[in-house]
Amino acid sequence: MHPYFGFVLGSVAVLTWLPVAAAPSGLPQQRVPLPFGVNIHFTDPKPGEMEQLAAGGFKFVRMDFVWSSVEREKGVYDFSAYDRLMKALDQYKIRPLFILDYSNQLYEPEHSVRTAEGRKAFAAFAAAAAKRYAGRGVLWEIWNEPNIEPFWRPQPSAEDYAALAIEAARAIRKADPKATILAPASSGFPWEFFETIFKRGLLNEIDAVSVHPYRQEAPETAGADYARLRELIAKYAPAGKKIPIVSGEWGYSLCYRYAGQRVSPELQAQFLVRQWLFNMAEGVLLSIWYDWHDDGPDPNETEHNFGTVTYDYKPKPAYIAAQTLTRELNGYTLRKRLETPSPSDYVLVFVKGSDVKLAAWTTGEKHPLQIPAVADSTVVVSMLGSRSTIHAQGTGRGKTYTVELSGSPIYIELPGAARRKPWTK
Repeated sequence: MHPYFGFVLGSVAVLTWLPVAAAPSGLPQQRVPLPFGVNIHFTDPKPGEMEQLAAGGFKFVRMDFVWSSVEREKGVYDFSAYDRLMKALDQYKIRPLFILDYSNQLYEPEHSVRTAEGRKAFAAFAAAAAKRYAGRGVLWEIWNEPNIEPFWRPQPSAEDYAALAIEAARAIRKADPKATILAPASSGFPWEFFETIFKRGLLNEIDAVSVHPYRQEAPETAGADYARLRELIAKYAPAGKKIPIVSGEWGYSLCYRYAGQRVSPELQAQFLVRQWLFNMAEGVLLSIWYDWHDDGPDPNETEHNFGTVTYDYKPKPAYIAAQTLTRELNGYTLRKRLETPSPSDYVLVFVKGSDVKLAAWTTGEKHPLQIPAVADSTVVVSMLGSRSTIHAQGTGRGKTYTVELSGSPIYIELPGAARRKPWTK
């Protein structure tokens, strides 16, 4: 966790803050909803799908950019499917994170790239893609989960992946010097794999390290992994180069189990919001939820139950929660995490102009929390968008609001608070 600064008076949370560093060029500014998105699996959206996706507040989509579908004849590239997708995304001001991925039988017999000829051809494909879409806000990611066998066969090889990624990154950079390049899109946090590819010099070539922090534990448990990864990046990064982390794929299927029970639609919604907000607090500059849409109708198939909308495009609580978050915090920037009596509490301070909003939840048991009041009453918005008014207690500078924290995030409006103590001192 980035350090936060504050003090606690009794059970009342109080804070000061420091400015948040700007995102590197090409990565989204850390202003809601710009760092939030979803994984998709289409180049041609269904009627109304883009409107629904945009209405959810998603500003990024992550999508496979499949080598074998673009290059069916050696040296000949057909980008028409991705041209159509780009047109649809541009219409709704949604940015793509394209995954340059998977093998091509024209060059490689296995589901990997392990030969010099294959690396050269893949790099040429990557360069052609980067040149075609230069200046259009694309993030380029090299492969998907190369550290696990389904995506790199016959078995994963950090050495082979590093050789491919370095050659591809250099080709992309030559084709578009302003390109933003991510890697390795790892499944989880494979520490030996990281060590090998970083030793090989991958950090010299990329702009951010992308990871998929999947787990059947709460999102906040990723904090220790992020801290260890930052240390490893600092160990191998070129002098003076700051390389951030992005969360390129991470979701919770309704078939997952948490605390001994299946994940409910409501808990899935909580974890989406908490994942996004926790990532922001950790300095993770992009959060892509897996998945936009349930991949099938079977309630007992894990892959069919990650979506924010059902197989027939009905909004799930996760969609409504994303919509509420991006509406309530639209245009706000995270300043700091508030210090409270319990380390299990997350009270994040967002600022827009003179206004403050808090996003608050706890990983512990439900309990009340007092925060300094700025008026006689204010509005609290639930995770799913219901609004209620709460009234201040006490007098003078001792006025406080009392809110109940639970695993379901809430938003607390503090209009004009950025001009007043204790929110500025």
